[in-house]
Amino acid sequence: MGRTTQRECGTTGRRTPDKERPAAWSAYGKLVRLFRERAGLTQQALAEAIDYSLEQVASVEQGRRPAKSAFTEAAERVLEAGGALRVLQDDVDRAKLPVFFQDFALLEAEAVSRFSYDPLLIPGLLQTEAYAQALLEAHFPPLPDDIVEQRVAARLARQALLSRKSPPMVFVFVVEEAAIRRVVRNTTLMRGQLEHLLACSKMRNVELQIMPTARGAHSGLNGPMVLIESTDRKQFVYIEAQDVVSVRSDRNEVSEFWLRYGMLRTQALNAEESSRLVERMAGEL
Repeated sequence: MGRTTQRECGTTGRRTPDKERPAAWSAYGKLVRLFRERAGLTQQALAEAIDYSLEQVASVEQGRRPAKSAFTEAAERVLEAGGALRVLQDDVDRAKLPVFFQDFALLEAEAVSRFSYDPLLIPGLLQTEAYAQALLEAHFPPLPDDIVEQRVAARLARQALLSRKSPPMVFVFVVEEAAIRRVVRNTTLMRGQLEHLLACSKMRNVELQIMPTARGAHSGLNGPMVLIESTDRKQFVYIEAQDVVSVRSDRNEVSEFWLRYGMLRTQALNAEESSRLVERMAGEL
């Protein structure tokens, strides 16, 4: 397993290939096998009972592929697992993420607010499945098909944060105009993405602001950033650029990022103006 980002100030890491099978998948698979054998079922019998193929059941048991929530719910019912499989589902889903991102995903999952500035692309929490897949398929060196599938699924699963009820989470997205003008794959895909962006922006806990290209120079041009605040009011900044990631937690350093972000919000279009711009661009595609 390669180096990952850490929660302490000043820690950086590089992305590394996800060569090893995640421990969460192996642990989950061993539990499935234990419950299956206790129930006196073969892999074939379990596959038929939960409406999955023998190959899928075998792959999950061997930790070669992650179980989806539908698999977990079916296995819980047939094997009478008492919630033992269900409680591991979040860990299984998180392990689909790139190794370098998993530590931050834990912080993000515990946050009560998340503010981000995205200069190049629609942020992952607001991406459609088609947009996310197109981006991952454009990765170089090329990613294997199964890794693309897993990362798309993980990205979509993270979007549950937008509608989380307990505790509720507040989101602010400042996105460069260039990001919404970049046509990813084709105009049909991009129109769907912009329409999804508008739908997300109507959520009461989500605010979208577009930074107009006409604004010219501003402090966000140094690069993207994500600022989060945890339930115990600790603040973190996540920075990612060209395969290098960093999580900062020093109070003085983090404070500068929050001040910078506050200035960006005053320079960007307000929520109503931003929605009108996105709507107009979607109509032009």
